[in-house]
Amino acid sequence: MAKPRKTLVYRHAGVTRATHWINVLALTLLLMSGLNIFGAHPALYWGQKSTFAHPWVSIGAEDKGDRMIGVIQIGSAKFDTTGVLGYSGKVGSREPVAFPSWATVPSFRDLADSRHWHFFFAWLFVINGLVYWLVGLAGGHIAKDLAPTGADLKPRNIWHEIVTHARLKFPKGEEARRYNVLQKGAYLAVVVVLLPLMVLTGLCMSPGFDAGAPWLVDFFGGRQSARTMHFLTATAIVGFILLHLFMVVASGTWNNIRSMITGRYAIVPELRDVP
Repeated sequence: MAKPRKTLVYRHAGVTRATHWINVLALTLLLMSGLNIFGAHPALYWGQKSTFAHPWVSIGAEDKGDRMIGVIQIGSAKFDTTGVLGYSGKVGSREPVAFPSWATVPSFRDLADSRHWHFFFAWLFVINGLVYWLVGLAGGHIAKDLAPTGADLKPRNIWHEIVTHARLKFPKGEEARRYNVLQKGAYLAVVVVLLPLMVLTGLCMSPGFDAGAPWLVDFFGGRQSARTMHFLTATAIVGFILLHLFMVVASGTWNNIRSMITGRYAIVPELRDVP
């Protein structure tokens, strides 16, 4: 039997590819500068004000007499995170800092510079997102490629996709030409819920914006609640990115990267489709 020949199909338009890579840059620098900003006061609260004695989560260092350890506290539970969170660096030269230097921009503690980095890439991210949305809506990309169909939402189909993805079995043939319901759901959750939520809660951190639109801070339950939700949203986006990268590697690293660079995606036909 002849080996099935791969077919190259045009999967991603130029605007989709360009905005994707700009997002990679913007989100990376937003995360790293955001960690530096958070490191200035590595604790989170709910409500309008910071109750310093009762954060719901905090990162810090504790002196154990003979040694210093890094600690993350969630509620009443404490975890030793020495070397990663709270107290990190090379052995023998560790210092009390929320996040290791390799994870932050700049690599040293500098609240002013990290805010400059954060604000610049935040605006780049917002403008890039608006371009994606406007072009995607006008060109039909969002309605055609991301909106689930009635067939997608059938419980039997959803369960099938969950099982096949758990087994790392990926679609071939005609099914590989389009996103499945799990991909559509994940992408929509990010672009419709998580990313806008991150932007809106981020705006609540700006005193100037708060003065002009105090209702937005009230909508999120207070400035500290907005800060907490900003951090949790960013964490959820990081989780999505890690899962996304895993699936990219598991389903074919080069094929996926090529499709996001050139737009061309190689499809292997099902054996039953081969004459």
